[in-house]
Amino acid sequence: MVFAAPGEALTRAEELLGADPSPLHASVAHQVIGIWQRDFGDTRRALAHLRRARDLAARAESAEREADVLATLGVALVHAGRTRAGLAAFERGVARGSGHTRARVLFRRAYVWWVLGRHGEALEDVRRAIPVLRQADDVIWTARALTLRATVHLALGSVERADADFTAAEALWDTTGQEHDKADAVESRGLAAFRSGDVPAALRLLDEAAERYAKLGTPTFMLTIRRCEVLMAAGLATEALAEADAAVAALDGIGGQSTRKAELLLVAARAARLAGEPQTSLARAAVAVRLFAGQRRTWYETHARLVLIEARVATGPGSGRLVADAAAVAERLAAFGAPAAPEASLLAGRIALDLGWTADAERHLAVAARSRHSGPPLARMTGWAAQALRARAAGSARGVLEACRRGLDVLDDHRMTLGASELRARATAQGAELAALAQRASLVSGGPRRLLGWSERWRATVLSAPPTRPPADPVLLTAMTAFRELAARAEEARTDGGRPAPALEREQRRLEREIRSRTLHMRGEAPGDGDRFDVGRLLRRLGDEVRLVELAVLDGRVHVLLCGQGRVRRFEAGLLAEAEVEAEHVQAGLRRLAHPGAEARLPLVEAAGARLERLLLGPAAAHLGSGPVVVVPPGRLHRVPWALLPALRERVLSVSPSASSWLRARDTAPPPGGRQVLVRGPGLASGGAEVPELSDRYAGRRTPSEGGTGAPPAGARTGGGTAGPGATVVLEGGDARVPRVLRELDGAALAHIAAHGTFRADSPLFSSLRMADGPLIVHDFERLDRSPYRIILPCCDTARFASVGADELLGLVTALLPLGTAGVVACTAPVNDAAVVPLMLALHKGLDAGLSLAEALRDARAALPGDAVHQATGWAFSAFGAA
Repeated sequence: MVFAAPGEALTRAEELLGADPSPLHASVAHQVIGIWQRDFGDTRRALAHLRRARDLAARAESAEREADVLATLGVALVHAGRTRAGLAAFERGVARGSGHTRARVLFRRAYVWWVLGRHGEALEDVRRAIPVLRQADDVIWTARALTLRATVHLALGSVERADADFTAAEALWDTTGQEHDKADAVESRGLAAFRSGDVPAALRLLDEAAERYAKLGTPTFMLTIRRCEVLMAAGLATEALAEADAAVAALDGIGGQSTRKAELLLVAARAARLAGEPQTSLARAAVAVRLFAGQRRTWYETHARLVLIEARVATGPGSGRLVADAAAVAERLAAFGAPAAPEASLLAGRIALDLGWTADAERHLAVAARSRHSGPPLARMTGWAAQALRARAAGSARGVLEACRRGLDVLDDHRMTLGASELRARATAQGAELAALAQRASLVSGGPRRLLGWSERWRATVLSAPPTRPPADPVLLTAMTAFRELAARAEEARTDGGRPAPALEREQRRLEREIRSRTLHMRGEAPGDGDRFDVGRLLRRLGDEVRLVELAVLDGRVHVLLCGQGRVRRFEAGLLAEAEVEAEHVQAGLRRLAHPGAEARLPLVEAAGARLERLLLGPAAAHLGSGPVVVVPPGRLHRVPWALLPALRERVLSVSPSASSWLRARDTAPPPGGRQVLVRGPGLASGGAEVPELSDRYAGRRTPSEGGTGAPPAGARTGGGTAGPGATVVLEGGDARVPRVLRELDGAALAHIAAHGTFRADSPLFSSLRMADGPLIVHDFERLDRSPYRIILPCCDTARFASVGADELLGLVTALLPLGTAGVVACTAPVNDAAVVPLMLALHKGLDAGLSLAEALRDARAALPGDAVHQATGWAFSAFGAA
């Protein structure tokens, strides 16, 4: 009962002890309390109860009872870090027990061997236990033994064997009422899904297990460890670090198991390294190594040493000692049969290469490269990275490019199993090293065309295919509706009283976590990633007039790839770090210029724009011709106001996350009918003043909003359905509610959405536009069958992104581009609301004349008054895409 209903078991055991039981029964009660304390409470109290249970079993002269308690005591001692005493207890337990009892003791010792990382001994003990447990028709313990054996197989990389055992165990659990063990079976299936490379299924199953454990009141430290592993594989290392650190604090708070603490610290160390926090990784790994060594857990200690070496490499120069340490770790891991062995060999080879020890590097890299043909995707990636480094050391650019191509193909296949655009974007970080190696090889031997091809190979890949549409999940839809209502109430409370509402905000954050969690469970639908980038096709589409400027960053320096007139030319510009600093200065200047009275800063901002041009375009600025320009910046330069650069200021200028996405936008056909949607959200300083004027301009085509005022034109649609072809619908006031807005936006030719924009750096897909009933978030847009062909977003922060993965952007604009939107006008900086109105009116005038968004925006800037506020407003807006 202590696993099926732990709280009830604890109560009954305490009641039994209060009734003056016999030594035999008292032994059982103390053992139950000891198990509860071991797994859910204080390890020291657990040991006290279990020693009392052992003594009472001896007084009762029951060898079987004593053997059973000794097994439980052995597990508790090992979890407390007292490995030698724990194994000694098992020796006595095996000797005292017989038959069925001994089989249970062997199973628990097998579990301890697994905890200690001694997998051979674990498999031997469980092999001896299972036939006896089956013969005794002991369903519960047989299922536990099968689950344990499957877990050991997974640790050794034997996914198929593990799956067979998990399936057999789950069939047995279905015949029992052991809710804790059933939850454990779901958790185990999540682990198996992860080991086979199915990240969405792993996240879904682990979340389901967490819900089951929560109903039982069961602590979930092991589940946290496994979930953190999956989060790291999904590129969510920062979240994994936060979860692991929180679990360590919780475990310390209850005096919990020392073994679990060491495992959590190891996970935290790995997460910190992947999150770019090497000092944190170093600290966590060092403590984990000490704990594992004291617990005599060599398997885990060796894994912790691998992370410790990686952290040392990240925080200081390589050395011969680090090569030797990494090689020793690789050897030990290989002897254990650990799947991480190639990772250690790759590390040893990489350090040796940096030191110029080519012979040593080749030896270690050759071992690591063997993993490139088998195993889960990230293990194969390790192998291909090793093969690419071998080729580079041998001076074979062709070998480098082939290895990089094969490795990124593996990651492509893995990435497209992920349905959530966030996971697809973050997963690209795993391929950053291969992409950089290929770019360097191209720079040395392949010329500008090849460098462009490899620059595109791993840039903005999340936009290469539409994200998987969220399922018609009633729980997800309910959570999104509740989130919107709570967000609106929280905003109202802040507006009315000027104070936040903590309870509302806590519930809002909970709903955010639920929405995000269910979204991350989605599987990808498309194998592969669509058409490969073709430089020749790009040049044909550019023709002789248009120039595309792609900025590639190699070893910290910006390289300008200027495409047009049938060729690609390369120019060296400045350092990326200096350009980022200058871009921040420009952003600060534009923020100041959004307010009257800051006119004196205008020359400073213009001068900063000239410096940015030298850093980002260099000599290429003199070769742009006189036609339209498309800029393709790296993710870290997404906030540059490109229209401020002198060479681009008077041009037809558009921005695109990649050349590939520009080509797709260029080939996207507008929807038939040309329906237009004008939306005005609440609380705008200008009141969205351009919307009524635009409404009057389009009056001949207008379809009134549901419940709108005024007499509709003859023949216009009325009621709540979607507007027909060629119509214009205006949504404002109570009509600008998210469900209605989404219905009208779906498949529209043009959407103008005047609404407060909020960018969420902590969770970019919760970036939003404020509607009458709450925020319209990126997750909402992903539910559209087709987002509007052109979208104009006239408010602040609508063109802000989070740079994630290798070179990916997450935000409102990048969510729209794969969904059918070919062009967006949005704002990269805070702007003056009043100054936006004439810019927007002029922009629509150009669109009415048949211009593209980029052409209309250029003309609209030129039509603005010449004061500082209006000039800064014009510079803050960019046209994205190709419509």
